[in-house]
Amino acid sequence: MIQHGLDRLISDTTLQDQIKGQIGYLCHSASITSDIIHGAVKLKEIFGDRLIKLFGPQHGFVTDVQDNMVESTHYVHPYFNLKVYSLYSETRIPTDEMLEGLDTIIVDLQDVGTRVYTYIHTMTHLMEACAKKNIKVVILDRPNPAGGVLVEGNLLEEGFESFVGRHPIPQRHGLTMGEVANLAAKNFGSECDLNIIPMKGWKRDMYWNETGLPWVLPSPNLPTSDGCLVFCGSVLFEGTNISEGRGTTRALEMIGHPGIKSFDFADKLNLQIKEWGLEGFVIRPCVFMPTFQKHAGTACGGMQVHVTNPRTFLSWRFGQLLCHALYNELGSEFKWNDQAYEYQHDRLAIDFINGTDKIRHWVENSGDLQTLETLELAGREAYLDQRSNILLYS
Repeated sequence: MIQHGLDRLISDTTLQDQIKGQIGYLCHSASITSDIIHGAVKLKEIFGDRLIKLFGPQHGFVTDVQDNMVESTHYVHPYFNLKVYSLYSETRIPTDEMLEGLDTIIVDLQDVGTRVYTYIHTMTHLMEACAKKNIKVVILDRPNPAGGVLVEGNLLEEGFESFVGRHPIPQRHGLTMGEVANLAAKNFGSECDLNIIPMKGWKRDMYWNETGLPWVLPSPNLPTSDGCLVFCGSVLFEGTNISEGRGTTRALEMIGHPGIKSFDFADKLNLQIKEWGLEGFVIRPCVFMPTFQKHAGTACGGMQVHVTNPRTFLSWRFGQLLCHALYNELGSEFKWNDQAYEYQHDRLAIDFINGTDKIRHWVENSGDLQTLETLELAGREAYLDQRSNILLYS
C-alpha cells in the first residue's frame, strides 16, 4: 500500500511541526486515511483548537450535491462545531471573511486527473487568494486514478477559460494535485507559500487498483475508480443531449440516447474503433433508464465502457470518436447543450469542456483521425516541457 499525504502527516511529527498557527482544511468525503477515517477527525485529534475552519469544493464538504451549478451553502458542522465554507457557492474564490484568522490551509482533495474536474481550479484559486494574505498552503498529495503517464487531449485555448478550465493544460494532464499546484505556481501566476507533502511509494504508471487504497467517490457520479478512466472521454457528453449515465449506478461509464439501437450501433462503432486502432477497452451494448437528469424515466440505448487495459485505453480519443459517431447516427436528434454551463453563458457548453470550438467543428464536419491528432497535439511539446520541470514522482 502506498502512503498518501494525509497518512504521512498523521504518522510524522516533523511534518506536523511544519503546520503553523490557525488552520483551515479543504476536503470532502474522499479525504480519508488508508483505514477509512475522515481527515477532519484526524486533524482535530492532532491540532485540536488550532483547526478553526473547514472548506468544501464543488459537490460539497460531504459530497452530496449532484450537478453543475448547484451550489452548497456555508454552515456550522454539527459534529466538528466548525464553520464549513463552500468554495462552490455564491463565489468560487475564497473571500477575505473565509480566510480571516488563518495562518495555514491544508488542501486534501481526491482528484480524477482531468482538466474539467473542478478541484484543481478550486485549489489554484485558493493558492492565489492565500498569497495575498500571506497564508501558507499545504497540499496533501493523493494518487491520480487516471495514472501519471498518459497525457491526452488538446490544450485549453485562450478565450475558452472557465471554472472547468483555467489554464492551458490538456484534458488528461497526467499530474497529481500536488504537481498541478507546482505547475500553476511556476507557470500560471499561482505563486504562494506552498508546501507539498508527497506520497511515498506511488509511481507514475500506477492505477488505483495497484495502490492498495480504498476508493471513496470524490463526487456523486464517480462511484468506482474505473469511472475515472472513462471520465476523460465520457464527460464530453455533458455538452450534448446524450446521457452520460447520470441517474444510473454506473454514471460516466454508460452512454446512450433513446434514439440508439444498442447492438446495431455497437457493430458500426466497433468497426471505427478497429480502424482507429483503439484498444484497452470493450463496449458492451446495453439499455439503461436514468432515474434523473437527461432522459429520466426513458430507456436509452447505448453502451457501457469496460476498461480492460488502462495503460492502452485512450479515453479522450474514444470519447471524440463516439461523439462524432453519435452525431451522425442520430442526425437531427443529436443536440449540443445550449444551456449555461459552469457560469458561462456566451457559448456552447461543449466548447468550454473541450477548451476550444475547433473540436466541435471537427465533429460536425470531417471526423477524420489525422485532423483530430493535429488539434490534439498543438502546443503539446511546450506543455510537456513545463510538466517535466515540476514532477514529484518517478
